[in-house]
Amino acid sequence: MQVIHEGREPAGPDSSDRPDLGVPDPGPVFGQLFDAHARSMHRYLARRIGDESAHDLVGETFLVALRRRDSYRPELGTARSWLYGIATNLLRHHVRSETRALRATARLARVGDRTTAGHDGRVAEQVDAQTRAAQLAGALAKLSVADRDTLLLVAWAGLEPSEVAEALGVPPGTIRSQLHRLRRWLRANAAETTKNEEAIDL
Repeated sequence: MQVIHEGREPAGPDSSDRPDLGVPDPGPVFGQLFDAHARSMHRYLARRIGDESAHDLVGETFLVALRRRDSYRPELGTARSWLYGIATNLLRHHVRSETRALRATARLARVGDRTTAGHDGRVAEQVDAQTRAAQLAGALAKLSVADRDTLLLVAWAGLEPSEVAEALGVPPGTIRSQLHRLRRWLRANAAETTKNEEAIDL
């Protein structure tokens, strides 16, 4: 599982942020949305459920969005947050496999702790990085689905808290409180806390 945050894509407003999806031919608009968001969405989903499943889920997200385009309300949020909301709902079908993968990755921490001893240089650094990834996976596996979605939409998808609120259909204050609670939980419970927080860029 890849955990190092790669830097967030700019979320500033542009002409595609709140498009008119009620046009007679929505194909060109959805083509622009796909070009703007599919790649970053795939990276986010691949971190959570693997590359192959992520590829399928991106396609399903845009298909559902096309079918449900009448439900999009520009006054309530950007197209980006709307699309990630759809993807998050679809992701719920993969919760069990994601949790199993996180737990399997977390078990690597014990192997890494034993393997690091006696190694120097790059090998030890690689094992240490794998161990930190495993420790983070263990922490993520303990979270509820709702908490995991909120945390990773910010940390891995690069959404602002206000966009997460739009995506999940909850008040922004709820998301801010949730993130504050999650930060405290990570500090109190996650092994190698400082490294974990750096890895997910809180």
